[in-house]
Amino acid sequence: MQVESVEQRLVEERLDIRNRRVQNPPSDISERRPWVENASLFWDYRRIFLRVAAIVFLLSIISVLFMPKEFESTARIMPPEQGGGGAALLAALVGKGTGGGGSGGGGLAGLAGSLLGTKNNGALFVALLRSGTVTGGLIDRFDLRKVYHKRYRFSAAKRLAHLTKITEDTKSGVITIVVTDETRERARDLAQGYLDELNGLLARVNTSSAHREREFIEHRLATVQTELQNAQVALSNFSRENTTIDIKEQTKATVEAGAKLEGQLIVGETELDSLRQIYGNENVRVRAAEARNSILRRELQRANGQSDLETVEGDDATHPYPALRQLPQLGVQWANLYRTVRIHETVFDLLSEEYELARIEEAKSIPTVGVIDAPGAPELRTGPHRTLIVLISTALSFVMTALFLLARRRWMTMDVLDERRVLAARIGATVRKRWSRHSA
Repeated sequence: MQVESVEQRLVEERLDIRNRRVQNPPSDISERRPWVENASLFWDYRRIFLRVAAIVFLLSIISVLFMPKEFESTARIMPPEQGGGGAALLAALVGKGTGGGGSGGGGLAGLAGSLLGTKNNGALFVALLRSGTVTGGLIDRFDLRKVYHKRYRFSAAKRLAHLTKITEDTKSGVITIVVTDETRERARDLAQGYLDELNGLLARVNTSSAHREREFIEHRLATVQTELQNAQVALSNFSRENTTIDIKEQTKATVEAGAKLEGQLIVGETELDSLRQIYGNENVRVRAAEARNSILRRELQRANGQSDLETVEGDDATHPYPALRQLPQLGVQWANLYRTVRIHETVFDLLSEEYELARIEEAKSIPTVGVIDAPGAPELRTGPHRTLIVLISTALSFVMTALFLLARRRWMTMDVLDERRVLAARIGATVRKRWSRHSA
């Protein structure tokens, strides 16, 4: 009923306006005063304005109450100085991380070219912070696809870029990172994550001379270690096969053992001669002395390396130590193997010291960002601005209502046979017809 009354009122107003124009045609366009007509229209429908505004006001209040809170964590850093080679590689990495296509890739390439050899590389580090390498690390580290309810990584990356603001002060070169999130802790952790990912990226792409020296020494150290292990295994196998431990000491011990055996054999022969003179050849003590002397003679022959030994049945012909005549030949081989082991050990020790020094120098040469303000947990929320949202929504409701009324009046004052109105009527009839078919 209310809609019919509104339409009837608009029809009456249209007829009244048309009659007045016919009876009193204006002599000048300025005498029509359209703002008066519009103000009169708005005043007549002031209740509609108030109703729409009230409804929008209540809906906006309900909507802002369900909006999640927003917290901002801020970090300020000072970019390090970077040499030409490192800057070139970093620029290439940025171009690759951002897709390297279109105007964006050309802009970054030009940025890298302008930064080679310069002192301030702030713009380059801003591009690094926005690169796919850094954002990808943050997405995996904090599982942002689940946090942002995104299926794909690029969607999560876009959402993260929307919630992150990275700016550079052109005068001081200080870079500011502002991260917005629904929780205080995650906002702080994401801001700190940007710093960690940037430092890790700088360490991975470091191309300083200390880095190259460390890589060379590391490769050489691995080779020397393998050679040392092979030399030690060869010396161990030679010592095991020939029962050699220390040729010098073994030679000395073998000579001393041979002299002792020979002295014992001389004493035994003297004792045997005396026993034979006293007891004869068939005496038990004489036979025992002969057996002892035979054993001493065989041991002496073995120590001297004689090959014409008569082995006693059941006795082992092999001696646990090398013979005296074999020691010179074994000594040469053992000395060569031992010298090789000592050479590799010396080289390995020297390279180990140089490797540690190279690692220290590399750590010193790696560029690290200087943190001016570390990110902290925000105390107050920064959004959403609920009062401002409610006020803007209410104001927009007034504007939209006014536009609707003006459009409606324009439509009602339009002639029935107007082409625009006929076209709209045809479109509306077609839509209603199709809708009725689907409904049925």
